[in-house]
Amino acid sequence: MLDRLLGVDEQSLAYDLSRAHSADVFFIKIRALLWGVIATTIFFMMGNIMGANGIDFLGMFVNRVKGLFGWG
Repeated sequence: MLDRLLGVDEQSLAYDLSRAHSADVFFIKIRALLWGVIATTIFFMMGNIMGANGIDFLGMFVNRVKGLFGWG
């Protein structure tokens, strides 16, 4: 009775909502992919710039650990 009063069919409403949900999930995946590519590119560039300027975080960490144990 309610669908006749409002002019809305439950089946078509459920279909429309499921389609909207799948579109939302698609756009969330695209946003995640886009941000992943952007972040990867930025960190790759930062790492290359740091390496070109002689900044070596892994080497610093290894030297600190060696210093803690008296190996270096």
